[in-house]
Amino acid sequence: MVHSTFVKPSAPFVAASCLAASLSFAPWIVGQPAPREAPPIDRLAVAAGPFFMGADRGGEADERPRISLTLRGFRIDRTEVTRGQYLGCVSARACTAPRDLGPRVRDAAQPVVGVSWTQARAYCAWARGRLPSEREWEKAARGPDGRTYPWGNEAPDATRAVFGRGGHTGAPDRVGLRPAGASPYGALDMGGNVWEWTESPYDPYAYRHPEAPVACETALASLAELRRLGARGYTGTNPLPDTCERVLRGGAWNYGGAGLRASNRVHHPPGFQIVVAGFRCVDDG
Repeated sequence: MVHSTFVKPSAPFVAASCLAASLSFAPWIVGQPAPREAPPIDRLAVAAGPFFMGADRGGEADERPRISLTLRGFRIDRTEVTRGQYLGCVSARACTAPRDLGPRVRDAAQPVVGVSWTQARAYCAWARGRLPSEREWEKAARGPDGRTYPWGNEAPDATRAVFGRGGHTGAPDRVGLRPAGASPYGALDMGGNVWEWTESPYDPYAYRHPEAPVACETALASLAELRRLGARGYTGTNPLPDTCERVLRGGAWNYGGAGLRASNRVHHPPGFQIVVAGFRCVDDG
C-alpha cells in the first residue's frame, strides 16, 4: 500500500464515539420525513447474489482471506456526491456545512470533501438513502467476478482513474469524467478521485468471521486482541485505534495506483473532515 499522511488511520484526534455518531444521524426528528427539497436520485441497480470480497494475495492483511458473500439487491449512486449537491442539503438545513479546505475543492461538480462520516450519513438520509456497508461498496465496485479494480484487472491509468497527484497541490476532478473506469454496474470513480465513507466500523479481522455483520463491539474486540499480541499497527505504522473508526474505500487523487484496488480498506475516526474523503449513497431499491 502506498502510504499518505492524509489517508492512513489513527492520527492523534479526539473522535466521537460510535454512540454519539449514531445519535447525530440526521438533524431532523427521527420518524419525520426528509425535507421535500431532496435532489433527484441517480442510482444504479446492483443485483442480488454472490460476489468475492477480499484477496488472498497482495494488498494488506486486513483484506484477507478472500471470501464469497451473498447480498440482497440495492442501488448505488452513479457518482460521488458533488459539492453542489451537498450544499443543496445545507441550504435545506438538513446538513451542516463542509469544512472549508480552500479553492482547489470548491467546484460545485467536484466530489464534496471536508465532510465527516456523520455529515455524510445525514446527507444520505436527506437524499432518501443511506451510506453503503463496506460489503455493498465492494460488490458495487467489483461485481461478481472478483476483479482487482472496478474496471477489471488492468493497472490504473489516467483514462480510468484520478490518482497520483500531489497531496498539497492536487485536487479531485469533477465527478464522472472517466467512463473507462466504470464498475460492472456503471458506477463511476469507484477507483480514485476521493476516498468514500462507508457505514461499517473498521474491524481488521472482518473477513475472518463473515457470517456476522461488523459492529463496534466486534471491531473493538479485534483491536484489543491485536494489542494483547503486542501489535503496534496492522496495515501501517500508525498505532492501533482504540475507538470505533469507520471504513473508507476506493483510493483518492493523491494515492498510488496499487492502492485503488477494490479490496483496499482504510479507516478514520467518524469526525474526520479531510480533503481526500467524500462519499456516495445507496438505497434498497
